[in-house]
Amino acid sequence: MKHCLPLFLTSALVGLLSFSTQAQNPAPVADATSAPAAVVGGGAAKVDPAVLPAKKLTSSDYKAQVVTSTKVLTANPNNVEALMTRAKAHLQLKAYDEAIKDYTAVLKLQPTNADALYNRGLSYLKNEDQKPATNDLTAVLRLRPEDKEAFFARGVAKLQVSNFKSALGDFAKTIALDPNYADAYEYRGICYASINKSKEAQRDLEKAVSLNPEAAKSLRKYGKK
Repeated sequence: MKHCLPLFLTSALVGLLSFSTQAQNPAPVADATSAPAAVVGGGAAKVDPAVLPAKKLTSSDYKAQVVTSTKVLTANPNNVEALMTRAKAHLQLKAYDEAIKDYTAVLKLQPTNADALYNRGLSYLKNEDQKPATNDLTAVLRLRPEDKEAFFARGVAKLQVSNFKSALGDFAKTIALDPNYADAYEYRGICYASINKSKEAQRDLEKAVSLNPEAAKSLRKYGKK
């Protein structure tokens, strides 16, 4: 069921989307026509690519990933790396239905692929489809019981449909795993305010502001009047 997303929730999803592209990003799928990488010879110093700052990809970069991955998948429809690359590109391009299709294809081949489940859950969440989002994130937590991002994302999905008491539990678990998770304090505070627990709401919202000054707008809106 689709619901109008309040501004404070859309900002949370932006943060989740940013997380989904970090450690989980696969290497770009090589085009069959690409030239091999040059080998540095002689006594030149070698630089470990892992220590270089990650390049911030643009919309054009993601579109190129879609094209390259599609070429690979035309030859081999079951190439999981290409499916994951294309799905994440679709997710960044806000083509959520297409991302869901590719993650579903991955999960048919690898039913316990936690990254695919997590990112499909985010795609459903961004598509305002909370029930399958919650199902996918619950599946992630069965595979990764201490995944703070999955707990947080599931809490967001529950908050979106006003399931405040259940969302409180997910935000509490996020905080237990990461005591400095500002968004979790902020949204737990909003949950408390929504069930008329003003003291708890004020406590969490003040903590959120101490960790992230941008949470002040939620404190003004949901804190003590």
